Amino acid sequence: MKIATLIGSTRTNGNTELLTDIAMEGIKHQKIYLKELSIRPIEDLRHSEGGFQIVEDDYDQIIKIFLENDIIVFATPIYWYSMSGIMKNMVDRFSHAIRDERYPQFKERLKTIETIVIAVGGDKPRIKGMPLIQQFQYTFDFLNMHFSSFIIGEAGRPGDILKDEQALSQANILNNKLKLLQNSGKSKQE
Repeated sequence: MKIATLIGSTRTNGNTELLTDIAMEGIKHQKIYLKELSIRPIEDLRHSEGGFQIVEDDYDQIIKIFLENDIIVFATPIYWYSMSGIMKNMVDRFSHAIRDERYPQFKERLKTIETIVIAVGGDKPRIKGMPLIQQFQYTFDFLNMHFSSFIIGEAGRPGDILKDEQALSQANILNNKLKLLQNSGKSKQE
């Protein structure tokens, strides 16, 4: 059972990353900072002659992450009641990736991946962040990916997430679930 976290924050050690770290504590996983990758915005060529063209950026690393992992955690601050721009840019490129002839197995592989969303915001996020969760749900439904759970935390200033007992409790529950999954996966492989 391989797990990767996609950190969609532009701030290092921000509240979203802190909550994600609590959920992933003691779990072997790959942590990817989207802010460190160069991912160009999508140029929608679905209906153009020749279709999408190869883009010279780091998106192939994202495709590789999806091909190599069983669970993907999408961790994003709630920016203006949606996911961060760098996360949205990465998600938009799925339109290209599912049509990329270099990765014919990509679309089928997505159907086997379990997804989790961790989001943190400051303006009543458990209410105002629900459209973000719905946006992820629709995206995962379109790609036939399994959306297993989400956590919404409330925090404004750096470190405030550590005061959100509900989010911390949910992160600990998720941590225990993922540890069980990883341990059961190891015993099957041995």
